[in-house]
Amino acid sequence: MEEEEIVLPIDGTLDLHTFRPDEAASAVDEYLRVCHENGIMEVKIIHGKGKGMLRRTVHSALEKHPLVQSYTLDAGPSGWGATIVLLKNRP
Repeated sequence: MEEEEIVLPIDGTLDLHTFRPDEAASAVDEYLRVCHENGIMEVKIIHGKGKGMLRRTVHSALEKHPLVQSYTLDAGPSGWGATIVLLKNRP
C-alpha cells in the first residue's frame, strides 16, 4: 500500500502527534529546511509529554541538524511537551 504524502502548513509550528516515532526525525529535518527557506527562524516542535521517547528523538535530530542554532524546552503552557528551535541566519 502506497503511503499518502502529508501536507503541513509552514507556519513555524510542527505538531508531531500525527507522526509515527520512526517518521519524526525526517519530518523535523524537512520542516526545518522549509521554514529556513521561507525565513521562519523560530520553530515550535510539539512532541508531547508522554514517556519522552519522541522528545529524545527530536532532540537527537536537532543536535546534528546543520540549520539549528539552539533549542530549548518551551517555557510556555506547552512546557516540556514542546521544543523551541532557533535556526541559523540565512546567508
